[in-house]
Amino acid sequence: MDIVYIRELKIQTVIGILDWERAIKQSVVLDLEMASDIRKAAASEKIEDALDYSAVADRITRFVEGSEFLLVETMAEKIAAIVLEEFNVPWLRLRLSKPAAVRAARDVGLVIERGEKP
Repeated sequence: MDIVYIRELKIQTVIGILDWERAIKQSVVLDLEMASDIRKAAASEKIEDALDYSAVADRITRFVEGSEFLLVETMAEKIAAIVLEEFNVPWLRLRLSKPAAVRAARDVGLVIERGEKP
C-alpha cells in the first residue's frame, strides 16, 4: 500500500462549544495519510493518474473554512467522508488538532482511520 500524505494543514474556522469559541475563528491543524496506488501516476507522469494532494487540500480547506462545527469529532467525520467519497480513497488516517483548546497543552485532538486498507 502506498500513502499520499498532507502534514500540518492549518485552517481557520469556527469550532467549539463555548460561547467565546462561537464568536471567533480558531486554527485547526490536519494531518492526512491516504491510501493510493502510485504506480500508474509514476509510469505516466500525469496528474490525472495521481491522487492530487493539492486538490484534496483545497477541497478540505474550503469545507472547513465554511463550517461552524461544535465538536472536532463531527468535523473529522465530515472531512473523512469527503476524502473517501470525492477522491476515491479506500483508506485514510486523519489527525485533527485544535492548538488553543487547552492552555497548558501544545494541542489536543483526535486520530481516526476510515475505510479499508488495500
